Amino acid sequence: QVRLVESGGGLVQAGGSLRLSCAASGRTLSTYVMGWFRQAPGKEREFVAAISRSGASIQYADSVKGRFTMSRDNAKNTAFLEMKSLKPEDTAVYICAARETTFVTVTARNYDDWGQGTQVTVSS
Repeated sequence: QVRLVESGGGLVQAGGSLRLSCAASGRTLSTYVMGWFRQAPGKEREFVAAISRSGASIQYADSVKGRFTMSRDNAKNTAFLEMKSLKPEDTAVYICAARETTFVTVTARNYDDWGQGTQVTVSS
């Protein structure tokens, strides 16, 4: 099991940027596919982005394509989510997840390990 801790959330105006980090401990991250999900109040958890073990393959939700960039640094056991051109509808708790697998997955139930999340609030 890998422990995940997110950071970097906060309050930002529409059009602004934030960079989220997901630091892992307990296991080396290089054997894990990583994902970012988000959950707004009263809504279901929603896929945002996922990245392969090497970082060569990345998938994004249509709602964030062109604005968000996911990356990882296996040497630092950390994954990142760079968010630009933020919109009020991006407001949510952002949660990172990990699964020790070869295949990138966008489905929340396929992930085994989850962080606690970091709040992102975008004001209009």
